[in-house]
Amino acid sequence: MTGSVCYGEDITIKYNGAKAKVTQHVKDSVNVDVSGANVNIESLYKDHKLTILLTGKSDDGQLNLKTAGKAKIRLEGLTLTSQEGAPICLKNKKKVEVVAAKGTENTLTITACNDTANHKAAVIWAKDKLQLSGKGTLNVIATGDGCRGIKTKKDITIEELTLNVTTTGDNLGEKPFGFGGGMPDFGGDGFPMPDFGGGGFPTPDFGSGGFPDFGGGFPGFGGGMPDFGNFSRPDFGGEGFPDFGGGFPGFENDSTDEGGFGGGFGGKHKYVASTKGIASKGKITINSGQVTVRTNTAGAEGIEGKEGIVFNGGNIDVLTTDDAINANATIEFNGAHVTARSMGNDAVDSNPKGGFFMAFGGNNNQATDPAIIIRGGTVYAWSQVGSPEEGLDCDFAPLVVEGGTVFSVGGGMGEMPSVPSNEDAKQPTIVLLGFGIMKDEPVSIYDNSGKLIDTVTIPFSLRRSASLVSSPAFKIGETYTVKTKGYEKAFTLNEQFTTVR
Repeated sequence: MTGSVCYGEDITIKYNGAKAKVTQHVKDSVNVDVSGANVNIESLYKDHKLTILLTGKSDDGQLNLKTAGKAKIRLEGLTLTSQEGAPICLKNKKKVEVVAAKGTENTLTITACNDTANHKAAVIWAKDKLQLSGKGTLNVIATGDGCRGIKTKKDITIEELTLNVTTTGDNLGEKPFGFGGGMPDFGGDGFPMPDFGGGGFPTPDFGSGGFPDFGGGFPGFGGGMPDFGNFSRPDFGGEGFPDFGGGFPGFENDSTDEGGFGGGFGGKHKYVASTKGIASKGKITINSGQVTVRTNTAGAEGIEGKEGIVFNGGNIDVLTTDDAINANATIEFNGAHVTARSMGNDAVDSNPKGGFFMAFGGNNNQATDPAIIIRGGTVYAWSQVGSPEEGLDCDFAPLVVEGGTVFSVGGGMGEMPSVPSNEDAKQPTIVLLGFGIMKDEPVSIYDNSGKLIDTVTIPFSLRRSASLVSSPAFKIGETYTVKTKGYEKAFTLNEQFTTVR
């Protein structure tokens, strides 16, 4: 280790077409193997942070890094494409930092992920924690079927970086149906319900408990949900109750841009490898920078953090066919400017533990975490497919609005979206029900003196939307007006949460 202080990096890798030149300054306890443009590094150091510089260009190269300790990978004008498997594959036991050097543009591409078991199906794949940072640009492009953009088994942190993630391939290998596995696609015509003769909705046997018999059929949403007391929910293995994904029967699709719901009842389809943008089995935290995510396939979420997502700062722009932002825990908006748009599902979807079944009375011994907390920044959450998909979907768990500027657009369950209670609306909030959205037509809100509070231009049309709106300028007791080219409605904020029809 005595020589490491004399060099900028412990290992420098320069890709040049079908070859990679490696300069290794630290050799003790670090093994490097080079085959063409494929570089394999194994470091046994636990205390020393291994530093690696990547530069150059290759149309068929990889870095496979296995570390016992921390590592830092600096990208300096790197263009690296892998024809099979992750261009950067990290079998790390501690956090690895990937840094785009200031003023540089770096592009990582994956074109195939056929062997998903052995060739980690993502442009960047990490076994442990991953930090993405730097004052440069990192383009992450997944063109192959089943290829994700970024995938980790632990937490992801993003800061400073200009990060562009795009996936364009199809999903690979749909898993069999099960709760959490999704129903077959019934062609967008809704879920066909057989006639059970008024005897109630039969449910599958989940072992000892099962679903309660609802007697005369499943109750309608119109009159509210009855309280079933201490309803014990089945355990879905920590995944939470599945999102209704591609559709729920019996709701009109009001979108003028997208047709059909696709997926059917019971949850999203599950795939051996789906083309998600940024996915973590841990928590995702974005502190700063510019993050843009695009996915093009049903079932491919934009940003998915199983243990939650935290937006502290930066500009985040997500456009997907499936959920733009998805978590099985709380999603927090603390100060970022976020635009999340889904063309076929929820814009922001949180499925916290206990959420959905609280509508059935819940379990007195089971706490329900907030699904979404908005404390600051700007949150534009837009779902253009119509009912029952939402801009902000909380699965009946609490939605807390403490600050920030919020404008969500969606359909909601029978035009009733996830909304905060008076207690959870720390900042005055309204829901506009039955509100028509016209593509590229500004929606503006004014106070009673005619001063503009906020204006938003939605890039699609939705005939009858359910829109949640909140602003730091809102004050209880004041009157405001929402206007579009062909619509005007005045409303008074009598409570912390107000419904405007």
